Amino acid sequence: MTATVVVERHPTEPTGARRRRRAPWLGLVACAYAAVQLVLVVPHTGHALGWDETVYVSQLDPRNPAAYFSAPRSRGISFLAAPVVAATGSVLALRLVLVVLTTAALYTAFRTWRPLLGDATTALAALLFAGLWSAQLAGSEAMPNLWVAFGAVAVVGWFLRASDGPRARRWLAAVLLATALVRLPDAGWLALPLLITALCFRARRRALPFLLGGLALGAAQWVAEAYTRFGGITGRLHRSSATEGGTSFHVNTVNAWHSLNGPQLCRPCHVPLTHPELTLWWLALPLLAALALLVAVHDRRTRPLTPTILPLLCALALGFPYLFLLTYSAPRFLLPAYALLSLPVAALATRVVSAARRPVPVITAITLAVCLQLAGQAVLLPSVTAQVHAVSRKYQVTAHALHSLGLRPPCLIAGGHALPVAYDAGCASAELHGNNRSITRRALLDRAAREPFAVLVPGGHRRPRYARDWIPHQMPDTHWTAYTPRPARSTS
Repeated sequence: MTATVVVERHPTEPTGARRRRRAPWLGLVACAYAAVQLVLVVPHTGHALGWDETVYVSQLDPRNPAAYFSAPRSRGISFLAAPVVAATGSVLALRLVLVVLTTAALYTAFRTWRPLLGDATTALAALLFAGLWSAQLAGSEAMPNLWVAFGAVAVVGWFLRASDGPRARRWLAAVLLATALVRLPDAGWLALPLLITALCFRARRRALPFLLGGLALGAAQWVAEAYTRFGGITGRLHRSSATEGGTSFHVNTVNAWHSLNGPQLCRPCHVPLTHPELTLWWLALPLLAALALLVAVHDRRTRPLTPTILPLLCALALGFPYLFLLTYSAPRFLLPAYALLSLPVAALATRVVSAARRPVPVITAITLAVCLQLAGQAVLLPSVTAQVHAVSRKYQVTAHALHSLGLRPPCLIAGGHALPVAYDAGCASAELHGNNRSITRRALLDRAAREPFAVLVPGGHRRPRYARDWIPHQMPDTHWTAYTPRPARSTS
């Protein structure tokens, strides 16, 4: 669909000359996105942070100790949340600010595409993406995947508009820098097709230094931290691979499909597929993308082909590590790929309408399909928000129970579920094993002798050897048991 041309009327033109005004379709989509979050998500997800959220938010929280920051993570979300966390400890305030920011990001990222695809197509693409329950849930969460999605849409758009002038190229570098700060590995996968395109096509080479500069500046903090904490870039990559369970070739598509409607993290992914009838859009998405590519290639009137091809290539690049390098999945992992795929799919829909001899039946069919998709996502949203609320409540209840046992800052909580519970309790967290190993046994016991300490053990698991004679406390409404050291005997 061609771009809408806005004709500005010069002040000296006759008053009868009217200028065409853009329909505010994209703005309406953004407002609807914010409304869904404020009405259906934020009130029902509780006032506690999720596991990964506590890691990011705690890094610059002046009220709570920082949680262990593992090798695969990047600190962009910590920087984003820092001003809110510095001003208030309210999780609700943080969520409301994130709703505002993600709504603005949705509008700004997709607005980049209006000169390329036109108003209606751009708004439809934003609607297709914002209508996903995973995008709606992530809008108020302090998590990186949605921000990578918005960055990917804007980066590809500014790359295609790099010939517009220096301003477009500066925006390209700035958005890629921000995306790399949020999640460097994803930014690298995103930039790969763009770098290849810039090298292969002379018309795109002006964008090359801005791509390299934005990526390098965005990676600087990650690289510096690699040398200070992990022994260098190679060491950090090795630790990242180990944390992810080993990054080698795996066909992970079945796990991604099974986790499409929840749970939030499928690791290990042995859950049954819920609501398979509501996953038809996911199965149809590759077919629609392929059809969009074929239509673009065979449509001689298309100007130029890259607005269809590049989003597809970048979506494939961003989806590749999550579909073929990991052995577990989560619905949020593919948000960047979905955001990019929404653009060619929306362009395909508007192209079919413009080519139809009788457009009304075609518009009706497309509208019905979009409404069914949005309705299916709306059906799923309450169940996934209920899951998030249940987990958040478990963390809060456990933290309150530990407070009643005398664990008050400064304090320390260890165990596989310690990290989010410790943040709610205002304690530090530590782990002797697994991906979040952050302390030695000797250092742990030294701290346990100096400050209030508890270790959380899931039901059916043995307590650690160092806690074999400690006092057990069953945590309410959970299957966890907290073990605390016995009081030292008085020598008097």
